[in-house]
Amino acid sequence: MATAPRIYAAFLLPVLLSAVLALPAAAEAVKGDKAELPSASGPGYRFETAGWTFVHLEGDPAQIGFQHGQLLKAEIEDLVHVTQVESLYSTKRAWAFYREAGRKILWPHIDAEYQQELEGIARGAQSRGSKLDVWDIVALNGSVDLTEYYVPWLNKRELAMNAPKILPKGRCSAFIATGSYTKDGKIVIAHTNWSDYAEGARWTVIFDIKPEHGHRILMDGEPGVINSADDFGFNDSGIMTTETGITQFEGFDPSGKSEFVRARKAMQYASSVDEYVSIMKEGNNGGYANDWLIGDRKTGEIAYLELGLKNTPLWRSKDGYFISSNFPRDPQLIKTEAPKFDPNNLSLSENARRVTWEKKMAETKGRIDIGLAEKFLADQYDSYTGKVQADNRSLCGHVEKSADGVPEWDWGPYYPGGSVTGKVADSDLVAKMTLIANAGPPCGGNFLAAPFLAEHPEYSYLKPILKDITSHPWITISAGDKK
Repeated sequence: MATAPRIYAAFLLPVLLSAVLALPAAAEAVKGDKAELPSASGPGYRFETAGWTFVHLEGDPAQIGFQHGQLLKAEIEDLVHVTQVESLYSTKRAWAFYREAGRKILWPHIDAEYQQELEGIARGAQSRGSKLDVWDIVALNGSVDLTEYYVPWLNKRELAMNAPKILPKGRCSAFIATGSYTKDGKIVIAHTNWSDYAEGARWTVIFDIKPEHGHRILMDGEPGVINSADDFGFNDSGIMTTETGITQFEGFDPSGKSEFVRARKAMQYASSVDEYVSIMKEGNNGGYANDWLIGDRKTGEIAYLELGLKNTPLWRSKDGYFISSNFPRDPQLIKTEAPKFDPNNLSLSENARRVTWEKKMAETKGRIDIGLAEKFLADQYDSYTGKVQADNRSLCGHVEKSADGVPEWDWGPYYPGGSVTGKVADSDLVAKMTLIANAGPPCGGNFLAAPFLAEHPEYSYLKPILKDITSHPWITISAGDKK
């Protein structure tokens, strides 16, 4: 029997939004077994450097989570608030819905190890006076799965009337190269995080995680989130990875395992490309569908996993490159899971950046190294217009400067979003558990929230959460660094 239609009353949005802005997250006792936890952050520590917050965590899952929650309590509360505001505006569903969805849809499919870590984050934050609980933390970690994949699936299933248009965001530009394409024949990997600026201003944590089991991890990330989320990082077995989201993807399996769990597990336990791919595909729920760029320092092999829900093709090479800028690659995936994407429309951000990437790979074959990777991420060329000006189609994105926006992500004209960080590494750096990163747009150009909102009042709903973003210089960061 068909479910009764859900009717969305437009007049409720301002009321709900006001409630989110005025009230902290509701407090609840943390569910689950009460693991023995310290009263202080123990071996965990943090420091600030050039726009980044470096956070070291170590121990068993509960200890890692507790340290995380204690050290980043204020930042976690802040990011939860950002997520509450944005998810309510985009989906017209209040935070209570996402807490419950996290509990019912995501939690049963989270490995026990990561359940303990998520509970630990909540307890660590609570030890510093936070009223957040584990369901806030689960909803935060699964926010992309829930807002951009689960809710559209649910709206369709419930025959929801007047449901908002929800489009998965593309996010990011990246490449990985090896063999004859790089200067020394070894792997070079690079990624710039495309994000809306409200969230992106907070996407500036470098996590150094030394778990009780599995490999040590160095990755960028967000406060309160157990995986990188933009997925740039590597482990001490030499597995390095990054990704970009698949534009206009359609599909979700509520009985599957969330992307944030699979991505963290793969980063922590994979010692080969095959192991990484296997973990990412295990229990795949289709949420946060991505093109994954994977490298193995030990073998020099690179791979490209296009991880849809039904289509999961894999390409591999020991002499070549893979580029990614949110375009689906596999014809069958495009036909069945991204049917609205037009691979031939070169005005689209995804395709324009693809053209630029291909040009750069061809022009620099045999010379690609860390220095060139940094320059690639800072590139401001628009291949569609032929102009050099950071916009919605340049590798270093500044959508706030574009009258076109990115409509296929539901980013309107001059939407406040684009490149918010850059990260690069190569085989030698990964061997030393070291990366090179910059906070802020790799091409420079600070974003100032107040004058932007004055010029674009259509985005005034972001006023409580939109912050300035400053472009910082590239710095070298290593696992075990101290202030």
